[in-house]
Amino acid sequence: MKQLSPRQVVDYLAQTTPAPTLVDVREPHELAICAIDGAINIPLSQFAQALNSLNPEMEYVLICHHGVRSQRAGAFLAGHGYHRLINLVGGIDAWAHDVAPDMARY
Repeated sequence: MKQLSPRQVVDYLAQTTPAPTLVDVREPHELAICAIDGAINIPLSQFAQALNSLNPEMEYVLICHHGVRSQRAGAFLAGHGYHRLINLVGGIDAWAHDVAPDMARY
């Protein structure tokens, strides 16, 4: 799994066609505070049940609060044949700090 900083993810999204799908693995109450536009939400607690809704041929950027849960989600997906995975290092907190300073943080 690739490990990319928020700035690297922004650049990668701008340069890649089709763009990878953003998957936020935080819980809904966390998304109510802040989220990246266009990201789909599959909480880590529901990942096993949602596995069939994802396509192993597609590329995914995994997002959580600080990058730990998204790393776990990526390991889970890699164990099920997914190989085009990117972990957002530092999570949404780093994204807010480096890319979207007006974004709410918690």
